[in-house]
Amino acid sequence: MFKRNFLTGVTKSLIVAGFLGIVSACSNQSSQENRAILIDGSSTVYPVTEAIASNFNQKENAPVEVKVGLSGSIGGFEKFCQGETDINNSSVPIPQRFMEECKKNNIAYIELPIAFDALTVVIHPSNDWANTMTVEELKTLWQPSAENKIENWNQVNSQWPDKTINLFGPDKKSGTFEFFTSAIVGVEDSSRNDYVFSENDEALVQGVIQDPNALAYFGFAYYEQHQDKLKAVAIDNGNGGILPSDETIKNNTYRPLTRPLFIYVDAKKAQDNPALQKFVKFYLAQAQNVVDKVGYLPLPESAYNLALIHFEKNRVGTVFNGKPVLNASINELLTKTYASEDKEGYVY
Repeated sequence: MFKRNFLTGVTKSLIVAGFLGIVSACSNQSSQENRAILIDGSSTVYPVTEAIASNFNQKENAPVEVKVGLSGSIGGFEKFCQGETDINNSSVPIPQRFMEECKKNNIAYIELPIAFDALTVVIHPSNDWANTMTVEELKTLWQPSAENKIENWNQVNSQWPDKTINLFGPDKKSGTFEFFTSAIVGVEDSSRNDYVFSENDEALVQGVIQDPNALAYFGFAYYEQHQDKLKAVAIDNGNGGILPSDETIKNNTYRPLTRPLFIYVDAKKAQDNPALQKFVKFYLAQAQNVVDKVGYLPLPESAYNLALIHFEKNRVGTVFNGKPVLNASINELLTKTYASEDKEGYVY
């Protein structure tokens, strides 16, 4: 009995230290698991992520709260590449400057396509002249040289009325801004500046609803939610006017404004935080149904399954080399993104 209860000072110290280490490890793990998941970025992707986060937060066994902010794809990447957020919503592939910023700060990311969008140009329902616009007309309207010069509808098309055009659009921290200027103006980040801008697409929607002479562009889901108060413009890319729809996205005829949408996950945080792992897996399991309900075109189920494999394998980097994806079909996107089971094609 004496031997059974006998402990030397050294042994006691080792046991106490070991116990404290276990407590500390458990405490650290607990704090990791209980830390809120922070998401920011694209207003286009926001409705999808917000809906999935709400579903996750309402689960009885949800390990953490998921908080979703909205500062535009570019504003979101500014935070993400500083390590301030766990996930960035984005309507464009990560731009080159943020690839470099993330690499400088040792933040590896996992690129996960989650939907397809038809970026939509909208006008007020009372506008009966600009039902169709050519890409060249949109360029005339939005290029930098139009600033303080192209101010009336008849300056874009002589057959249209001599009425003021009031423009609404995303700000320069928006991936939608980057994509639109690349697709329409032909130069990334190149646009006139004399328009009403906001990082919140709902504000742009309201601007057009209230102004018969307004024109704006934003993600298709925002148009679909308000289509009784807005009119979508058919885009003529040389083959006649094409309206945005699931069908014209699928057959790749709504060009050049069809685009993929993404989430970017901080790879190290996902490895260190079990709650973040659970959320991303939950996201990919829910995405197809939620994307459809929100108003974008979901990817095939196989794409979400492959995204899960890439996430579990911690496949970091991007296959887009910092450039917007123009005129890509869904099949082309998936072939590029999931072309192989190794890291071929991915750059970081």
